[in-house]
Amino acid sequence: MPAKIQQIYTKCLAQGAYFLMSESEAIVIDPLREIDSYLALAEEHGVRIKYILETHFHADFVSGHLHLAEATGATIVFGPQANPTYAAYIAQDDEVLSFGAAKIKVLHTPGHTMESTTYALLNNDSNVEAIFTGDTLFLGDVGRPDLAQKGADLTMEDLAGILYDSLRNKIMPLDDEVIVYPAHGAGSACGKNMSTDTFDTLGNQRRENYALRSDMTKEEFIQEVTDGIQSPPAYFPQNVGMNKHGYETINLPDLSALALSYETFQKLSNEEKVIVLDVRSREEFVREFILGSIFIGLDGQFAPWVGSLLKDVKTPILLVANPNQVEEAIMRLARVGFDNVKGFLNGGIDTWKNNGGAMDRIESVLANAVESGLVKGGLLLDVRKKSEHSANHVIGSINEPLDYWLDPKILDSFSTNSIYVHCEGGYRSVIACSLLKRLGLSKLINVEGGMDAIKRTSLQCGQSSCS
Repeated sequence: MPAKIQQIYTKCLAQGAYFLMSESEAIVIDPLREIDSYLALAEEHGVRIKYILETHFHADFVSGHLHLAEATGATIVFGPQANPTYAAYIAQDDEVLSFGAAKIKVLHTPGHTMESTTYALLNNDSNVEAIFTGDTLFLGDVGRPDLAQKGADLTMEDLAGILYDSLRNKIMPLDDEVIVYPAHGAGSACGKNMSTDTFDTLGNQRRENYALRSDMTKEEFIQEVTDGIQSPPAYFPQNVGMNKHGYETINLPDLSALALSYETFQKLSNEEKVIVLDVRSREEFVREFILGSIFIGLDGQFAPWVGSLLKDVKTPILLVANPNQVEEAIMRLARVGFDNVKGFLNGGIDTWKNNGGAMDRIESVLANAVESGLVKGGLLLDVRKKSEHSANHVIGSINEPLDYWLDPKILDSFSTNSIYVHCEGGYRSVIACSLLKRLGLSKLINVEGGMDAIKRTSLQCGQSSCS
């Protein structure tokens, strides 16, 4: 192959960017907003970044294409039907772009969005060696067809049908040996059931991916792809807008200028719409936290949960973090467009506590203590996705998925009894407890270890004993 491929995978976003090199030139596909890693690779290998290829206007993160183009002079490339409001090259279907001795072919594959494009890396014989499919084709799934319909005369079903045609006309005719490099993997909200793998052969995907079944009709495909789709997170359209119309280049600010005293932090925290966001570990948070703060820890899928739960990228944010977490938190917030960080509490939680600030805590219990609590009238709240709950759940539990919370109406679902909150492993349940505490519920008990631990108890599940 005339080009070397390097996948740069970011687990928090379940996102894959790609750096391709040939001779003295390189291209970057779907870069993240922080561009230092791409610049470092270019310097390390002595190559010039010629093109920045965007597979579509991303909804789940802010791309780094504008900043990277500004820093390198590279040309931003979109496929057909893209209409950015900044300078970019709109390639034609089947057009071939060259970098070094390598060639990459533009394959217009609409359906996820109308501008969605797959880029096919060609070998020396002009045969396809690898495809960079963006959100058109994932491993085990395809991109959701409901993100481009607002303001258009296309329904979700229309887009699913277009996606069916794109897969069969542009992707499925390729050889089994072609390597598939998608933009996302398991954990992304851009699909329903993605694999944990980050690349695979097309031949293997023909066997394992329902969407590539050769005997599947268009009607069957539309039904399968659209069935059970939840509303997209509220920040998705805002990220699309930033990627389509541009945004301010963000550089990490001087952290000393963002370090806030107790008095300043407290004053700002009382302002309308300000969110106090605690990014420490869940173990630290449940022991003690600022009254009214929300937990979304850096040790999980931080940025997607911020986007899903805070919703508005302009939300003013105050950070509670350990000293070594502040820079990382600001960077990861920026990945999804949340740039309005007002500052962080200098000295962290100890500063708040030592100044007599109002504190709170969350009671936590082991899974084997839940049964006795339920016997006494407690409720079991399962905050996992509906699909997770359907697959295996404790009989009598209430399922309220975390994804679309921060709605006061959630209070109507619960009584004044003790509420035992669980997810799969323990991260989401602490987020949920912090949200419910903020909304005024007090009798909350976090189940440590979540469903993973509950399975090892005698609690009865949907189809059989959890044990």
